[in-house]
Amino acid sequence: MTNRVEHSYTADDIQVLEGLEAVRKRPGMYIGTTSLRGLHHLVWEIVDNSIDEALAGYADRIQVFIDKDNIVTVEDNGRGMPVGIHEKTGKSSVETIFTVLHAGGKFGGGAYKVSGGLHGVGASVVNALSEWLEVTIYLNGKVYFMRFEHGGTAVADLKEIGTTDKHGSVVRFKADPTIFTETVEYDHDTIRDRLQQIAFLNKGIAIDFTDERYDHKPVEYLYRGGLREYIAFLNKNKSPITQEIITCEGEEDGIQIEVALQYNESYSPNVYSFCNNINTQEGGTHEEGFRLTMNRIVNKVAREKNYIKEGDENLQADDVREGLTAIISVKHPDPQYEGQTKTKLGNSEVKKIVSDIFGPLLERYLYENPNETKIILEKVMMAANARIAARKAKELTRRKGALDFASLPGKLADCSNRNPELCEIYLVEGDSAGGSAKSGRNRETQAILPLRGKVINVEKARLTKIYDNNEIRTMFTAFGCGFGEELDLSKIRYHKIVIMTDADVDGAHIRTLLLTFFYRFLREVIEGGYVYFAQPPLYRISKNKVDKYAYSDAELEVLKKEFGDKYSIQRYKGLGEMDAQQLWETTMDPQHRILNQVTIDNAIEADMVFDMLMGDEVEPRRNFIVDNAHFVKNLDI
Repeated sequence: MTNRVEHSYTADDIQVLEGLEAVRKRPGMYIGTTSLRGLHHLVWEIVDNSIDEALAGYADRIQVFIDKDNIVTVEDNGRGMPVGIHEKTGKSSVETIFTVLHAGGKFGGGAYKVSGGLHGVGASVVNALSEWLEVTIYLNGKVYFMRFEHGGTAVADLKEIGTTDKHGSVVRFKADPTIFTETVEYDHDTIRDRLQQIAFLNKGIAIDFTDERYDHKPVEYLYRGGLREYIAFLNKNKSPITQEIITCEGEEDGIQIEVALQYNESYSPNVYSFCNNINTQEGGTHEEGFRLTMNRIVNKVAREKNYIKEGDENLQADDVREGLTAIISVKHPDPQYEGQTKTKLGNSEVKKIVSDIFGPLLERYLYENPNETKIILEKVMMAANARIAARKAKELTRRKGALDFASLPGKLADCSNRNPELCEIYLVEGDSAGGSAKSGRNRETQAILPLRGKVINVEKARLTKIYDNNEIRTMFTAFGCGFGEELDLSKIRYHKIVIMTDADVDGAHIRTLLLTFFYRFLREVIEGGYVYFAQPPLYRISKNKVDKYAYSDAELEVLKKEFGDKYSIQRYKGLGEMDAQQLWETTMDPQHRILNQVTIDNAIEADMVFDMLMGDEVEPRRNFIVDNAHFVKNLDI
């Protein structure tokens, strides 16, 4: 269990910075969006408060409930929120916490050592964006209760309602549907995965999750091995090349560092970093310290063991990271993030502390485990040799600049407009669909790139094979933005890259291959919002020279009723079955088409899915197919 913070937690610890302002009018300022992601943010804010109590050493169990009406309850067995009257507000501390923005025990009062939510806006914002919210507190043998309605208005003062032998806090709330107009229904998998992740990052803290909306049994996440167990979980669909998971943890100047890593047979690195349980997706100083330390130590050991000859160049970061799964977790009392998104840690001192704690342990491990070190060094040397061999192939994909149209691939039917914001490119399978698309397109703004055959599975191929693949080179060249360290989104030639494949099994496979390629090599393009799926119709229903299209079985049933009797139905299995006019009307006309934007909500989960579906291990993929086979409809065999 975490060492306790030796400090009281009373009304005096609640410091008020400013009053609650119009959160309901501008919720995006506080939770980013009122979509599903923002809805989930309400849960994270309350859970984070309980985690902070656990990190302070006073709680070891957190319970999260979602009932059938999408009401969320979060309970912890911590100290219980303070109930005394706050000096500045003249209100109870509970009312102050839940109605005053920037009020909490995390602004230097000493009640918390580290915290994920240092802005102190969590509880009050959740209250402001809830139809109602209830707080129950178990403190000093007594039970206290308070309810808020209509966006944060207290129904009555905090009341003592009974006695108890429990201790802790319970927050129960219902998100306001007038704010979250898109949905108030939480996604089970998203909540589950995040709670499991929090449990991995905080060893010894039990998190119980119950979702009464589905036939799911309550689950408990408790990982006493912490990051070691997390690495094993992330590598479950991979083939580790070493038996042992390398771990280290330490503390310097009040900053806790924890690192875990293991190499596997794959070619893609998966390095994740966290600060105070927040996934720093853009990295930061902790990830930089890890990378530099890994490079320095591995190069040192490789030279001393004569893997790198005198006069040869050092191993590069990509060589050392190939096939590496690693987690860097930092607990910092005063984290500084670049931007409001908390995705990049900016504290300069962290880089040195990671090096000081992680470096000696890694070096000692490599010297004390010669057999495993040999396996690791052979892995990184093979990666270095492949990188050197790939240089020439990579040069073929480079463009002199975004306006150097003379070097564009011959099979590309480019658009005449040169404004990337107005231009879009369709990736289509084969010359048949490509011919229809070229004839039916808007030549000013729509480019067509036919792809012959199935794109190489980049998850299972080395760089040399990937860069040598004609379809891959063609796409790199057409997009114009580069890739890897040289990727520059300002040079991208199209602001919409549309994957347009047949609505059959082969089409789905090609989409998956292309998605894998984008995720591993052009992830920034996905994150920039440039990648889309086209949705072609599944059916054409005709009667008396009137044609209408259905994009789903449900739409088809509606059209059948509309047409009455004596109609004909055509099931489209491929885009090549449509003529140019039909393809334009159904799939390419901006006025009528359906485009689905590709997004990455959870990079860690995405990595695991790609590993499972596209990696070398057959068993996880077989299990996935067996588990999900009953969902399949209209299978083309």
